[in-house]
Amino acid sequence: MPNSHPSCTPPRDLYLVVVAGAILLLVTHGLGRFIYTPLLPYLVDDGQITAGQGAAVATWNYLGYLLGALLAIRWHTISHIRMLLPASLAVHLLTTLAMTQTDHLGAMSTARLFNGIANGVVFVQAPALILEWLVLRNRATLSGHLYIGVGLGLLVSSGLVSSSAHWLEGTERWWPAVVLSIPLAWWATARLLRLDVPVRAQSDGETPPGKSPLFDRASVPLFLSYAGAGLGYILPMTFLPLLAKDQLPADHWLLDGAWFLAAVATILSPSIWNYLGAKIGDLPALRMNFVVQLAGVLAAVILPGALGLAVCAALVGSTFVGTVMLTQRIGRALHPHQGPRLSAAMVSVYGFTQMAGPWLTKQWLEAGGTLTTAFGIGVVALALGAVFAFFCAFAWGGLAGLIVRGHERGGGIIFLGNGTRFAQTPIPGGK
Repeated sequence: MPNSHPSCTPPRDLYLVVVAGAILLLVTHGLGRFIYTPLLPYLVDDGQITAGQGAAVATWNYLGYLLGALLAIRWHTISHIRMLLPASLAVHLLTTLAMTQTDHLGAMSTARLFNGIANGVVFVQAPALILEWLVLRNRATLSGHLYIGVGLGLLVSSGLVSSSAHWLEGTERWWPAVVLSIPLAWWATARLLRLDVPVRAQSDGETPPGKSPLFDRASVPLFLSYAGAGLGYILPMTFLPLLAKDQLPADHWLLDGAWFLAAVATILSPSIWNYLGAKIGDLPALRMNFVVQLAGVLAAVILPGALGLAVCAALVGSTFVGTVMLTQRIGRALHPHQGPRLSAAMVSVYGFTQMAGPWLTKQWLEAGGTLTTAFGIGVVALALGAVFAFFCAFAWGGLAGLIVRGHERGGGIIFLGNGTRFAQTPIPGGK
């Protein structure tokens, strides 16, 4: 989509690009990754896997997600993105198709591993590419709407699983995800590959992004906070329907409704936290986000049953995407020239801790613990994440109010609490 005058980009083109990015997140995150969550109780009932084996398969997928993010750190320029994005979508389609052909635990784990790699690459590179394109047009804050695709993906995955539950069985349950992914991935990838993100000339004395440090006094507390968020949210987002199956009678509406409720809340999440970030600042909004998310996971532990499940679904669903969006935006404010490399590093930390979630749950269950008490792991992780979020301001030398405002019009200006301002700029090395 060449455009010699970025500032004159028609609104229709802006929103179509955002829609394309949201669709890619819907495909890889919703139909690739999180469809496994509502599928898991059915796969257990079908006798295909046990709950412990299901946790192990999920761990392989999250390991893949981590590896995909690490790949995105290594290959982070625009030319790399143009190559890896379509390749990753192809891997997503092939691995999801593979799940329709085997019930062998090793083969399933391998397919989910490579599906996770594809997901990790896309989740880093698609938003990063779109953000840089939007920054050139002073519309950076539109990037927050990309993450609506995650919520829509959860909603679509819930609908596909529940609507086909009575006429598909075992490996057949993956077919709806395959069929829907193909046209969506094709259209969205084709549109993003046409985006024009030119090379930015590097200033004299400027440190290339590949050589400047990602971890410093300013960013380490944010990374640690993000790590806690990754471990905290992944337990309900992997095991919520299975927990509902353990706690509720067979005909209760929350057996499928808990995941549906989480999906609806997730759709609303980007708008809620985008608004709060603009109103009170991204860092205060992030702290609030942690408190709400912590309350959600805690509810599942101290209020077992329908009430706790509903509260958990609503509060976690309405926060975890906001955590991602706010943290990524704060990170970019700290290191504005790191671009996709910074995003990939943060996703890697997030991916490592969320990979640990199912593994720790498996160990807990094998040691005789219950799924309900396993959610306590998430409570501790989110509490620690909240603590580090409150320490961020001190690490930044008193910039207590990092505020990313740009929402007034263009979205290209970042304000720091001491009155400093600078423009968001595109990454170097793009082609």
